Amino acid sequence: MSNESAVVGHVRPELFIGGKWQAARTDATFPVTDPATGRVLCEVADAGVEDGLAALDAAAASQSWWAARPPRERGEILRSAYELLLERIDDLALLVTLEMGKPLAEARDEVFYAAEFFRWFAEEGVRVDGGYAVPPSGNGRILTLRHPVGPCLLVTPWNFPLAMGTRKIGPAVAAGCTMVVKPAEQTPLSMLALADLLTEAGLPDGVLNVVTTSKPADLVRTLIRDPRTRKLSFTGSTSVGKLLLEQSAEQVLRVSLELGGNAPFLVFDDADLDAAVDGAIKAKLRNTGESCTAANRFHVHRSVAEEFSRRLADRLSGLRIGRGTEPDVAIGPLINQAAVTKVSELVQDATTRGAVVLTGGAAVDGPGHFYQPTVLTGVPPQARLLHEEIFGPVAAITVFDTEAEAIAMANDTPYGLAAYVYTRDLARALRVCERLDSGMIGLNQGLVSNPAAPFGGTKHSGLGREGGRVGIEEFLETKYVAVAQP
Repeated sequence: MSNESAVVGHVRPELFIGGKWQAARTDATFPVTDPATGRVLCEVADAGVEDGLAALDAAAASQSWWAARPPRERGEILRSAYELLLERIDDLALLVTLEMGKPLAEARDEVFYAAEFFRWFAEEGVRVDGGYAVPPSGNGRILTLRHPVGPCLLVTPWNFPLAMGTRKIGPAVAAGCTMVVKPAEQTPLSMLALADLLTEAGLPDGVLNVVTTSKPADLVRTLIRDPRTRKLSFTGSTSVGKLLLEQSAEQVLRVSLELGGNAPFLVFDDADLDAAVDGAIKAKLRNTGESCTAANRFHVHRSVAEEFSRRLADRLSGLRIGRGTEPDVAIGPLINQAAVTKVSELVQDATTRGAVVLTGGAAVDGPGHFYQPTVLTGVPPQARLLHEEIFGPVAAITVFDTEAEAIAMANDTPYGLAAYVYTRDLARALRVCERLDSGMIGLNQGLVSNPAAPFGGTKHSGLGREGGRVGIEEFLETKYVAVAQP
């Protein structure tokens, strides 16, 4: 406990504006709690609209001179931050576990994943280029230039509080943008620690500004509608994303949205079942199922459905549930009691409609917000959990008979973030992957996230991509100069 207190105590619980730590103008604070115990970890500054505008003032004032800094200089700052993240992986992982709940091993993976975004964009920032071309007529020249889009508003979620920050901050810094970051109110400590770390890495005052608040709606709406804000990047629910997209229309903002998912997991009759079960556990239980890329619906060929279901249930029934800081814990708490209630309601709806519980199927008595890892078979098409994002450790299994049926079932959703396919038939793998309406597909693997790959979805799962070679494009504008005949 003393180490936990020390890690939390090292975090500055204030707003970070213009390179200075400061209280909210009203001196208001709000609590950050440990979802595994319900214990208050600390109180942090509760920003109001005026604090948000002060942060935007700092970002706007810093934009022109920051954009003029050499790309290599910006890249070296990110590289230094990458190294600091790895040096402090133990403390940062513990901080993530304390405020979010995931097992400590997964929290370490998140810190490493977060650091990789800084390393990736440290390298991408020096590769931003333009173009020089002769038009088809030969009359004059075409010159294209790339510029940072300008001050950005970055809104991050609670489920990956560190990695979702670096995935947005990395390309913004590399492109030469200043920013205001609004972390999720459930998990602000990781972002505050990251702001301190970036300052140590050499990021100049005013480039990154962090405002924590328990009342995000008014603050975010005000910053979106301010003409100095030129880009919004948001990760969160589809319902909130749609609202922010509507608000962004007033100033015609550049918008990146990474929203909800309803990922199908397809297991064909020729699949390696050992590999499929291993992949299912990764795709379903990473972050205790609280991931937008989590497998939501398991569509399994009828000939292997019973065996796959039995193996998956056997594996899940042996997983230890508990506080993420305890040894050998695989299933941590959900983020709050509302999350437990939602998962319970979805499971109850499915069982009332005829689904069978192979393992789990119930909440765990507190303290904390826990739910048993669960496998349901015979899930009918009308069950809500086939149509809503579960965001919990529940695997809903249905069967199919033909390839066409599997693809139709997988695509029968307004979402299109991630999908998973298990088959040993290369021709089938290519056919299915080409026909699935998802932005990302795990082919014979249960993990799709990679800083070097474009992360994002189709349909109601969002706009734009984060990571990969295209990630920095979201923070750049293209300018065309018509050059007279030399």
